[in-house]
Amino acid sequence: MVVHQHGRRRGRTGEAVLAAGVAAALAAMSGCGGAASAGDDRPPGDPGATVRAAADALARTGSARARTAMEMATGGTRVTIRGEGGVDFKNRMGQLLVMLPADAAGKEEHRPITELLVPGALYMKNRGAGVPADKWVRVDTTALADGNLVTGGATDPQAAAELLRGAQEVRYVGETELAGEKVRHYQGTTDIGRAAQSASPAVKGALEAAAKGFSKDTVPFDAYLDEQGRLRKVRHRFTYVNNGVIDVSSTTLLYGFGTPVTVVLPASRDIYAGKIAD
Repeated sequence: MVVHQHGRRRGRTGEAVLAAGVAAALAAMSGCGGAASAGDDRPPGDPGATVRAAADALARTGSARARTAMEMATGGTRVTIRGEGGVDFKNRMGQLLVMLPADAAGKEEHRPITELLVPGALYMKNRGAGVPADKWVRVDTTALADGNLVTGGATDPQAAAELLRGAQEVRYVGETELAGEKVRHYQGTTDIGRAAQSASPAVKGALEAAAKGFSKDTVPFDAYLDEQGRLRKVRHRFTYVNNGVIDVSSTTLLYGFGTPVTVVLPASRDIYAGKIAD
């Protein structure tokens, strides 16, 4: 199913970040994937309710390490942007180091981008595109037409979990193993608008923006939960229109639960206020 974006008005910074991020990604080649095996034993309870409660289970856990992979495909070109860091689900903050792929033309790889994830905002360092190396760019995620589900090159792990609050038509696939631990695999679709209605205040505004920015809210997903109901892995599949149809598979892997996560926001003098090149 195709999810289209309206030509919704963004702020200048958000528009430039989205355009430059997609342009940089489509200049490279890469790949990613995953699989699961089905089992016969079915866990108790309603699969949909179990998946919708995954974000609450993470909040009770407190924090975790995270790895992300965002694979984009358009016009026969496929690229992957990877990230790694940590998320404080209790205090709704996180930090990722996002690695852009090398250019298809053979140019050296882009410098990693440091991203700070906080309620309503995304901070990026080493953004490039005319931004000084020692400055940060701040983006209002509630002003982005995709709510930063795609823009930053990594779906905010907090948003990835909260997006499951709109899960519907969920089916239990079976039990499999992930990083040496047994997990339960669920498949279904999630409705962005429905998720926004019941999301935590930290991501509610961003999901509301995404619900307005996409012409269709429904997003297919695969979710893997452990026996404590914690989300261990989730893959969302977005499709939107931006100078052509772009298919995006965004995967978030969570591990190392309880690992402390510290996020220090930049001082106002360190935030770049100038124009960002496309």
